[in-house]
Amino acid sequence: MARPLRFRYAPGTWSNSRVESEVFDDLDANLGATATGPWFKPPGGYEARRFEMDDGSLALFCWTDDDEGPEGTGGGPGAYWLGNTETPSALWRTDKYAFADVPYAVTRWAERELTAGLHEEEPWLADYPHLSWFFLTVFCSKDGAETTREFFRDHRAGFPDTSREAALSFYEEFLSTGVLDDYREEMAGKLGTSEYFDRTRMTATMGEFDVARLLTLAEYDIVPEIEVATDHVIDYRAVRDDGTATLVEVTRPVPTNRRSAGTPAAAVRDTVATKTSGQLEQHGGGVTLFVDCSSFPDDDWAAVRGERSDVGHRPAVVFRSRPDGRTEAYATGSVPLELDAAVEWV
Repeated sequence: MARPLRFRYAPGTWSNSRVESEVFDDLDANLGATATGPWFKPPGGYEARRFEMDDGSLALFCWTDDDEGPEGTGGGPGAYWLGNTETPSALWRTDKYAFADVPYAVTRWAERELTAGLHEEEPWLADYPHLSWFFLTVFCSKDGAETTREFFRDHRAGFPDTSREAALSFYEEFLSTGVLDDYREEMAGKLGTSEYFDRTRMTATMGEFDVARLLTLAEYDIVPEIEVATDHVIDYRAVRDDGTATLVEVTRPVPTNRRSAGTPAAAVRDTVATKTSGQLEQHGGGVTLFVDCSSFPDDDWAAVRGERSDVGHRPAVVFRSRPDGRTEAYATGSVPLELDAAVEWV
């Protein structure tokens, strides 16, 4: 799978003539390109170009005689390339940097350019500015633009029995709290940038956002992607004000109409068994498992809630969130988290 959109940094002196000969001419010869001025004013001290290719792809290029450079470089004269298109050969050996690792003014300018284009192509996203910003690096990625947009547009980010507006408002409200902003590229990238649509994988990713929301509502500070001694990565560390920390892993069963398991409860147990027979078994305990049934339609969840069966791991929280903000849940084992403020126990 390709990675989310990132900058390339090309140190050295650039000029209009060099940009034309080493960037534009290459793009035009291979793809057919139009070079225009940027839609938004570039940062002070920079010049910029916007390249639009005949196949619909886009690239941004800006350069300066002096800046601090990306994190870990000495700065000086240099240029920044960002695009979901073929990279010109003159930039092949340049290093890639995350949005957070290049000068803020460059990042902010590029985000404005990309967001304006995104909302022009997908006007339904304009009502969700923080969601647009958070997932911008995948919405505009080379291979994942179509699939990730389709997931939110046509599949309601994994929620059944609701409208796109309700589902996206749910995530807009949570993401706008900013609790995951520092982990934006890492978390957004979990949606994937594959050109092949994988609803199951993307829906499972949204389970991590659902759990982050519950932990935040319960007044925990969260840190994602915790490396443990078994060389595995656990989804979250949840930390209370008193410093008490709990490791949290997330799994999300597929509804029975999309898998071989015969009943909703069996679907839950099968999914948990896959998780516990690998990652959690090797960790040897100390992890609270959240089982996100938010993909289940009403009847399936009613069956799981009614049976309240042991899922094969303790402690565990089995829950289902709805776009109106309500979350029902039950627990197995002694859960070391205070979740009363976030869920309705059933």
